[in-house]
Amino acid sequence: MRKILIVVDMQNDFIDGALGTAEAVAIVENVKAKIRGYDPADVFATMDTHTPDYLNTQEGRNLPVPHCIKGTDGWQIRSDIAELLTDAHIYEKPTFGSLKLAKDIAGIAAAEDIEIEMVGLCTDICVVSNALLLKAVMPEVKITVDPECCAGVTPESHETALITMQMCQIQFPEAEAE
Repeated sequence: MRKILIVVDMQNDFIDGALGTAEAVAIVENVKAKIRGYDPADVFATMDTHTPDYLNTQEGRNLPVPHCIKGTDGWQIRSDIAELLTDAHIYEKPTFGSLKLAKDIAGIAAAEDIEIEMVGLCTDICVVSNALLLKAVMPEVKITVDPECCAGVTPESHETALITMQMCQIQFPEAEAE
């Protein structure tokens, strides 16, 4: 069984930049440890990617905080995480979910048995969007989201997103025996 890790939007603007939170900063070491546990060829990552006209888009009108503008420091994956993603498959996405990522992972699933684990930011926007896209395309593939490696816009919205994913049969890592 091939195990694939998807690292969602671990970019500067979501960690400690324009839309950063203390909760996002707090998961960085957990995410790094998770990445180290996977074969680099089995790691996929997404990057929220906007253009300078972001404020003129529907998202920009609803969230008028310029962020992840392609080529800026805020758009970059945090450097200590990027160092671990040298062989990762990286997907730029102009919106919350990546259809290309879902299609490419579905292609892998058509050829071999896989499981998917997801980590990253923000639980309540891009993580949940990608998780639901993947589940819609591959309903029989086990998809796990690690809450200790995710952070939402707020702690409450993080918890709400976890409930939503659980209701859609996205799982959480099993607690280790103590």
